[in-house]
Amino acid sequence: MAEKEGGIVKKGHEEGMKMAVSLLEEFGLPLGLLPLANIIEVGHVRSTGYMWILQEKKVEHKFKIISKLVSYDSEIHGYVEKKRIKKLKGVKAKELMLWPPVSEITVDDPPTGKIHFKSLASITKTFPVEAFAAGQ
Repeated sequence: MAEKEGGIVKKGHEEGMKMAVSLLEEFGLPLGLLPLANIIEVGHVRSTGYMWILQEKKVEHKFKIISKLVSYDSEIHGYVEKKRIKKLKGVKAKELMLWPPVSEITVDDPPTGKIHFKSLASITKTFPVEAFAAGQ
């Protein structure tokens, strides 16, 4: 894929997890935002911000503080920039009986302690950033 051209790629769970966490750190996003398992590959293209994550299978994670169930597909990709991931694919959050895809994640800048999740239908949900801290 042309999007991945010139990207830095880390293979395997340990190296992939280190890279995913360092990208979240670098761009000011909560470190628990991507609870991944059995990572095959993580990649990032500096010039465009394109990033991708491949894991062996889909992962569902419940963020306890906000009682929200989120599904992470085996392939996740989007464009990461300061305090934001846009054009996100592969992440869905359960709303009642539906699983709408999350298309964008933004952390307030300057910080207010809030993080916003936008779905393709332009529905935005806002939560406290600490709900997505590492270990949640």
